[in-house]
Amino acid sequence: MGRGRRAAGGGRPGSGDRGDGRRRAGRDNAAHYGLSAEPEATKVVVDDRALDELDIISNEHYGRNGYPHAAWARLRREAPVHWVERRVDNPFWAITKHADIVEISKQPGLFANGPRLAVFPGLSVPSEAGLQIRHLLNMDPPVHGAYRRIASGRFTPRGIAPFVTKLEEIARDLLDEMFREGADVEVDFVQAFSARLPLEALCRILGVPRKDWRLLYDWTNAISGSADPEFQEEGDDQFATTNRARTSLFGYFNDMVTERRKQPSDDLVSLLANSEIDGGPLPPIELLSYYFLLVVAGNETTRNATSGGLLALIENPGELAKLRANPELLNAAVEEIVRFTSPVIQFCRTPNRDVVIRGQQIAAGENVCLFYPSANRDEDVFDAPSEFRVDRRPNPHVGFGIGEHFCLGANLARLELRVAFRALLARLEDVELAGNVDRLSSSFVGGIKRMPIRCRLSAA
Repeated sequence: MGRGRRAAGGGRPGSGDRGDGRRRAGRDNAAHYGLSAEPEATKVVVDDRALDELDIISNEHYGRNGYPHAAWARLRREAPVHWVERRVDNPFWAITKHADIVEISKQPGLFANGPRLAVFPGLSVPSEAGLQIRHLLNMDPPVHGAYRRIASGRFTPRGIAPFVTKLEEIARDLLDEMFREGADVEVDFVQAFSARLPLEALCRILGVPRKDWRLLYDWTNAISGSADPEFQEEGDDQFATTNRARTSLFGYFNDMVTERRKQPSDDLVSLLANSEIDGGPLPPIELLSYYFLLVVAGNETTRNATSGGLLALIENPGELAKLRANPELLNAAVEEIVRFTSPVIQFCRTPNRDVVIRGQQIAAGENVCLFYPSANRDEDVFDAPSEFRVDRRPNPHVGFGIGEHFCLGANLARLELRVAFRALLARLEDVELAGNVDRLSSSFVGGIKRMPIRCRLSAA
C-alpha cells in the first residue's frame, strides 16, 4: 500500500521527482498567493503507509466514531496537503490547515467550485452532475454573485430582524410541548427540539404551509443522510436516494412556483419565482435548485449545531455553569458552538491551472478537499483547540466558510442558535445524556440522528 517516503506535504505518486524546482516553486507560489510553504529546514520525512491508513473520508467511520480529529491533527503536523486515493473512486488532495483553507477560499478565480462540490465516497457520479442540480454551491463568478444577490437581502441582519419574535415563539412552543410531559423529561432532543426549530423557521420563511412541513423534513433527511443505510430504501444506493428526494422536492416547489407567479406573497418562494436573471426568469433547474439548497442547508446545519452544542455543554458542565452565570457570553458561545461542532465537514475546489501549496505541486483539474472541522482545531490559530470554551475570543472559525461562498444563511443560523440556547438556558434546570448519541453515516454533513436526554424543565 505504501508509496515510499516523502516530504511532509504528503505528495502523490511521482511528486518527489520534481525535486528542488518544486520546492522553490512552492515558496514563490506561497509568496504570490499567500499560501503557506514551510522553510525547507522544517520539513520532516513521514511514512506514506501510516498516513494512507488514516480514515478521514469513509461515511461508515463518521457514523461509528464521529469526526476523525486525531487523524486530522496528524495530517496538520505531518502532511497538511495530502493525496488521498483510498476509500474513494476519485482521488483528491486533503487540505487540513486553517491558513490554506482561508487562502484557497479567497481565490474563486483560481479555485473553482463547479466541477466537484465535495467528496462523496461510493458515489459513482462525480459531485452532483448526474442529479441535474445547479445552485450557489456549485456556481462560480460571475454567475454565483448574480444568483446570490437575488436572495441575500432576506438574510442580512436587517432582513431577519422581523423574524426574531416568531423564532422565540417557536422555541417556547417546543419547550412547552416537552414540559407537558412533566417537569422531569426523557426525550430525543433531535426529534423534540433541534430538528424542529430550524425546519419550522425555514418553512415560514419559504411560505410552505404547515401541513407540508413533514415533507420537507423527510426530504432533508433523505438528501443529507443519503449515504446512511437508515435513509435508503431497499436496493437503493446514495445516488438513488438523493435523486428520489430531489425529484419529489423539485415537483413540490415547481407547483408552488406556478401558484406564486399567479398570486405572489411576501415569502421567499415568491421572491425567487418572480425574480429575473439576465432579463428573464430564473431557468427551471437553477430556480428549483435554489429551493433545494435552501431546504437542505437551512435545516441540516443548524439542527446539528444545536444538537452538538447542547452535547458540548452537557460534556463540559463547567462551561454550562459559566454560561448560566454570564448570559452576556451567549454570542461568543454561539460562535464556539459553530467552531466546535463544524456541521459542514468538507467541500472541494478545483484549480484551473497548476498551483503549489506547501511545496506540493497540484495540477490543474485535480481536486482539493477543504476539511473545515480540521481548520477549526488548528493549533496555529486556536489556543487549546480541543477544549470547548463559551468565552473563546478571538474565534476566527471557518464554520460558515469564508470568501465568495460564505454561508448565505449565516445570520439566520446565528439567530436561531442564539434563540435556541437562550430558551434552553432559561428552562433547562438540569440535563444529562440518557443514552448513546446516534451519528449520521456521512463524511459531508456531521449529523446527529438521535440524542436521548434526561432533563428537568421549569415552567415558562
